[in-house]
Amino acid sequence: MKLENVRLRKFRISDISKLYELANNEKVSENLRDAFPNPYTLKDAEAFIKNCLKQDPVLTFAIEYSEEYVGNIGLIPGQDVYRGSAEIGYFIGEQYWNKGITTKAVRILTDYGFSELDIVRIHTGIFEYNTASMKVLENCGYSKDCIFKKSVFKKGRIWDEHRYSIINPKYE
Repeated sequence: MKLENVRLRKFRISDISKLYELANNEKVSENLRDAFPNPYTLKDAEAFIKNCLKQDPVLTFAIEYSEEYVGNIGLIPGQDVYRGSAEIGYFIGEQYWNKGITTKAVRILTDYGFSELDIVRIHTGIFEYNTASMKVLENCGYSKDCIFKKSVFKKGRIWDEHRYSIINPKYE
């Protein structure tokens, strides 16, 4: 799956060391949930990639920029009454920020979720200080649904969470 110089692909075992390099960065982890380890170890990278390689269908992808692995993006399917929805999550290494890579990756994965997985609604929550990620989602057609006031504890403080979503045009 490709859009210009950005491609989503299955992970490779050879991605482990690069994932470790990209993910072991506090500026990356501060925008993600605490389940994302900080510090990020080689063992974390190995376990993550081995888990992704077991997915069927594939829901988590490596992001390539000009044929170089630069980050991850994936969908987490909803359960029970939320089974038509999925949550999107992503990160790229700091050295690749502000190049339009994430916007292209979100567009590719959103299209994949709608066309290949028949997802009705894709959503996510963004910490109030991560305005760059909010802009990515807005550029990809996601709408801000609401703000969960004082709902996130991160970086030793309580923050608002901005909730975004997009609906599959097939279901509008």
